[in-house]
Amino acid sequence: MLDVIILNASLPDGRSPIDIGILDGRIVAVERALVADAHEVIDAAGQLVSPPFVDPHFHMDSTLSYGQPRVNQSGTLLEGIALWGELKPLLTQDAIIERAMAYCDWAVAKGLLAIRSHVDVCDPRLLAVEALLEVKRRVAPYLDLQLVAFPQDGVLRAPGALENLTRALDMGVEVVGGIPHFERTMADGAESVRILCELAAERGLRVDMHCDESDDPLSRHIETLAQHTHRLGLHGRVAGSHLTSMHSMDNYYVSKLIPLIREAGVAAIANPLINITLQGRHDTYPKRRGMTRVPELLAGGVPVAFGHDCVMDPWYALGSGDMLEVASMGLHVAQMTGQAAMRQCYSAVTDTAASILGLEGYGIAPGCRADLVMLQAADPVDALRLRATRLMVMRAGRVIARTPPATASLSLPERPQTVDWRLRGNQAG
Repeated sequence: MLDVIILNASLPDGRSPIDIGILDGRIVAVERALVADAHEVIDAAGQLVSPPFVDPHFHMDSTLSYGQPRVNQSGTLLEGIALWGELKPLLTQDAIIERAMAYCDWAVAKGLLAIRSHVDVCDPRLLAVEALLEVKRRVAPYLDLQLVAFPQDGVLRAPGALENLTRALDMGVEVVGGIPHFERTMADGAESVRILCELAAERGLRVDMHCDESDDPLSRHIETLAQHTHRLGLHGRVAGSHLTSMHSMDNYYVSKLIPLIREAGVAAIANPLINITLQGRHDTYPKRRGMTRVPELLAGGVPVAFGHDCVMDPWYALGSGDMLEVASMGLHVAQMTGQAAMRQCYSAVTDTAASILGLEGYGIAPGCRADLVMLQAADPVDALRLRATRLMVMRAGRVIARTPPATASLSLPERPQTVDWRLRGNQAG
């Protein structure tokens, strides 16, 4: 007797109709016409059933703080950093926890069940670290929260930042972060990468650095990150986030850089909503898009994931925790409108992101944890096109969120009474 059977599901890889059997919080069967009894039977009726969404780059310590202590009038990165500096002395643990817990509620409702959040360690009180460790504990039954020790003001530039970062790791933060392009000099930036990678290697930890979040084509800390990754044997445990300077680099240099990144096993994390908002601000026209070279990185064998980065904080006044919005923006900006490319964008907020975080038991296969999202869509491309409603969200075989289907009624002569946005129309072939 199984706990749950999901019937007639369409899977992201194109298989349909498929039945999914669940027992003790794990998937035990994925097959056509599953013959078994279950305490609960859910008919997907051909809807897309997917592993949950994963956000590989976020800032939960600042989320939902928009307007505190004032609004970012220019909307720029530097004013956002200045605003965060003004807000930090006013922070309390209770306020951080309350905002982060509210955002986790949003995330669950959107089928987002794993988040890697950078947490600022430049405040010697480490209030945000303590707060997010408490949030991590509270949400553990339904959401995987992975924390990055992030020296927002520069690990060498800010007094005591390296000591604070080390203390945060001792407290239980599990990923080493950095921001080399914000150090005072290029040389200091390179030195910060070396120090932080060696620290991660000593402790057996992963690395995720804000890297080259700049329009400057000479900001090349990703090269240094790849080199130290290779030197220290950190292959598969390191990610470079943002990498926006790559959109301004000359093609010859990039043709050498991408193979270096691939050989080192470094992953790339783009943040489409924020990258295109904050970068290219000094351009008139032609105006740069701002996001890193996603198609070229993918073609070069580098794993690429998409992060949300910010939601209603000093840097970004918008957002709702919807990773389909993130993937859709990435798709458009990178001009990835081919069928295979659109599916890569879906993977960038699901399985590729899960791999970068090192999530265990992720996916739809026997033995995987029964974390699933049912979407009001036929397939991943449909889900992106529609920003599809999350009809059901399941964690370890238990339904934890439901949303009614998106419907509309029409009162038009000789026309249907309802609208079905899933209709794909006539398709060649």
